[in-house]
Amino acid sequence: MTFKARLNAGDLLVGTFIKTPSPIVVEVLALTALDCLCLDAEHAPFDRRDIDLCVALARAADKPVLVRVPVTSPEQILGALDCGATGVVAPHVRSRAEAETLVRYAHYGAGGRGYAGSSRAAGYTTRTMADHLATSAANTAVIAQIEDPEAVDAIDEIAAVPGIDALFVGRADLTVAYGASSQDDPQVIAAVEKICAAGRRHGRPVGMFVARAEDVPLWRQHGATLFLLESDHAFLLKGAAALLDRTRA
Repeated sequence: MTFKARLNAGDLLVGTFIKTPSPIVVEVLALTALDCLCLDAEHAPFDRRDIDLCVALARAADKPVLVRVPVTSPEQILGALDCGATGVVAPHVRSRAEAETLVRYAHYGAGGRGYAGSSRAAGYTTRTMADHLATSAANTAVIAQIEDPEAVDAIDEIAAVPGIDALFVGRADLTVAYGASSQDDPQVIAAVEKICAAGRRHGRPVGMFVARAEDVPLWRQHGATLFLLESDHAFLLKGAAALLDRTRA
């Protein structure tokens, strides 16, 4: 079953962010049982070549790989998808119009994603146009990140847009935007609950990052099914700290 099919089926999906633009890091984490990896091109220094190499390694290991693009622009989305990414996570989707634009950029059609049969996604000219168009439409995951108060206010309009495959909660940005001092602030929690409720009403899967893995059962009760937790940086820091704890005990 494809990643998009599992997402739409409501399977529990657990992945992690990749903050280091290294295909070796991707290759190592692709050996794990994680359901997906997400290259964080929004907050880490990925250029298109980095994305290309990292996606290639993930695909070689048959590991679904998302790209969180830095901005929702046609060139950023086209670049990630032509490299062969499973889907994109688009930051700061704030309105129905922006959600519709995201969907258009991520799919082929009038005014949408530019077509090339020579890309990795198209099999380097070895697949017919009809096959590539159908496969891309069926398998490309389009995920809108909800991280602004105006997006929370417009969440039902965003969630209703055809072609939005999931909503992803940007809880840290919501915390900052609301002027809260903690991601557990009641206003932030209420916003996350509102996003989850809209996802349930409109049949859109909801994903999120949570700082504490033990919070996953709570948000699963609210309908969230996609969790991108920690990162390669976090694994390095925790591994080093654990090593020191064991050797100094």
